[in-house]
Amino acid sequence: MADNLIQRSVTTSVARNLANTTKTPPQLASITPRHLLSLLPWVHVEGGTYRVNRTKVELPRAERVEFTLVDGVAGFQPLALRSIPLFAKLSDAILKKIADSFKTETVTLGNTLVAEGKDRNKFFVIAQGQVEVLSKGVHGSDLRIALLTEGEYFGEADLVSDKPSEVTIRTINPCVLLTLSRTDLDGLLNDTPVLKQEFTKAVEEHLELLATVNKYGERNIDLVSGLAENVIIPETFVDYSESPREYSLSAVQTVVRVHTRVSDLYNNPYNQLEEQLRLTIEGIKERQEWELINNKSFGLLHSVHPSHRISARYGAPTPDDLDELLALVWKKPSFFLAHPKAIAAFERECTWRGVPPNTTTVFGTPVILWRGVPLIPTDKLEVKSRYAFNQWLGTTNILLLRVGEEEQGVVGLHQQGIPGEISPSLSARLMGLDNLGVASYLLSLYFSAAVLTDDAIGVLENVEVGYYHHYEHSVPVAYNSGAGI
Repeated sequence: MADNLIQRSVTTSVARNLANTTKTPPQLASITPRHLLSLLPWVHVEGGTYRVNRTKVELPRAERVEFTLVDGVAGFQPLALRSIPLFAKLSDAILKKIADSFKTETVTLGNTLVAEGKDRNKFFVIAQGQVEVLSKGVHGSDLRIALLTEGEYFGEADLVSDKPSEVTIRTINPCVLLTLSRTDLDGLLNDTPVLKQEFTKAVEEHLELLATVNKYGERNIDLVSGLAENVIIPETFVDYSESPREYSLSAVQTVVRVHTRVSDLYNNPYNQLEEQLRLTIEGIKERQEWELINNKSFGLLHSVHPSHRISARYGAPTPDDLDELLALVWKKPSFFLAHPKAIAAFERECTWRGVPPNTTTVFGTPVILWRGVPLIPTDKLEVKSRYAFNQWLGTTNILLLRVGEEEQGVVGLHQQGIPGEISPSLSARLMGLDNLGVASYLLSLYFSAAVLTDDAIGVLENVEVGYYHHYEHSVPVAYNSGAGI
């Protein structure tokens, strides 16, 4: 046998059998910081229900029109027109006739739909695409004052007014629009005098109500101010909503099973039951954060009022976009919430403009600030991509929250003191042993979230995370596979 093949010592592979291996508890790659759970103020909810009382809204603000797809063609149910304040009080019969009068139009990029200073008596609902709303500023230049996307609409005032348009509206990508012309509406109403009378009355009531409410749709509080004497002091009162929203606690549950033979014989140095419960609770907490953001009933994304939804103007999230979001949630904003890819995209835009954001530390983690408000990362604000395997491209959302009951903001809801509680609102209860010696433990977590006022949360939509800038000073490196270095 050659010298280099002679065994000179016991091998490490054999020796490790006599050693006490240093080991870690089981690791779970899906664990994230879950900052949202720590940043939300949590309110104890008695009886599992939380009621949010609000002042009465006399004139509801505009909602987005919900679309349905039938054989690939976009349309909407007649009752969806009640999302539009002008049509909110019309009867079902007239709503159906109006809905049937809409036409579908496909419009190319850069097409002017409404020109400022000209009559354009047509109502538009956006089924697909985006349009920009422009207006002449005091200095004569076109200013983009809004960006409208799917489900939003414009031109409804042109159906009942003879005034020329105050804005210019044009498409910024190919659009599919559902349109209703004033000519078609007048023809419909003139054919049925009863419907015309109802429509005229509804419009008059809408315009009269519009003059008596504030921008939130609440009736104005009558006041008098000044130094004049002998002035009659007005009388007033504040009415409350007759049907306040109630939030019931949601639950995330699972059953953990551990064989008694495992917990009896293999419980050192790590307790098998404790490790099983710990890892499962981590998964429950991850799901809790996802539900707080994405749940269709109480999730933050679905709780944003349409008036507090804006689209990224150029796709990538720019400082201008976040400033616009701050202008919506301006009363003591607490923090932004964004996917790490969205935060990286925002930092690229800041670098491009030469305005690197400041940083701070939240729970021991460095995060960036914009205008003094931290951008908190979470992967629960998902990136939607055409390529399921690739999260480098696609769109997502950025949320901005004001939190706390005293601030009329966003709060988390839970109930403390439940049976078997091992942490607030989280219980572990033994369900028993089966005839195979397997113990079952029921884990239950009860929670929800509530938005106390509409202006407590806003969202920046259609945020593109895959855009990169090309810098002129950067020189691409040429590689030659056949050349050495």
